[in-house]
Amino acid sequence: MHNKKLKWCFGLKDGLRIVEPNERLSKSYLSEAKSSLERAEKNFKDKDLLWTTVVIYYAEYYAVYSFLQRIGVKCENHFCSLLAAGFLLGEDTIEIINRHKDKRIDAQYYMRVDEEEHVAKMLQEAKMFIALFDTLVSELSEKEVSAQRELLKKV
Repeated sequence: MHNKKLKWCFGLKDGLRIVEPNERLSKSYLSEAKSSLERAEKNFKDKDLLWTTVVIYYAEYYAVYSFLQRIGVKCENHFCSLLAAGFLLGEDTIEIINRHKDKRIDAQYYMRVDEEEHVAKMLQEAKMFIALFDTLVSELSEKEVSAQRELLKKV
């Protein structure tokens, strides 16, 4: 099932593309993930639960995209980016962001926002998620980068 969807993503105009790994851009996305997380914390302190929810998702997405840039994958489609990350790192790794993506859609498009305690839990999960990707990206060897690229090329 993954392969069929990934093939579809490679066929999209702004879908998955294998490009040269870009460590500089990867670091920029990771920095933006951390900055966005700080913005989410400020929104939470200001009791703006809608924007906290939205920014949590984007902070996590920047962390995932940092990984993709590090291994040389470009994608302008969030569904496909998350699908590729799940394929390469395991569904368990991206379970949190997928859940938070649904919460973001509910908040942003339907004005449905969780209670404060649930948003606080999301914020804690986002901190762990971004820390995980920070470690993952910073510890990736060139051999691992090549291996990840080869997995996607075989799709």
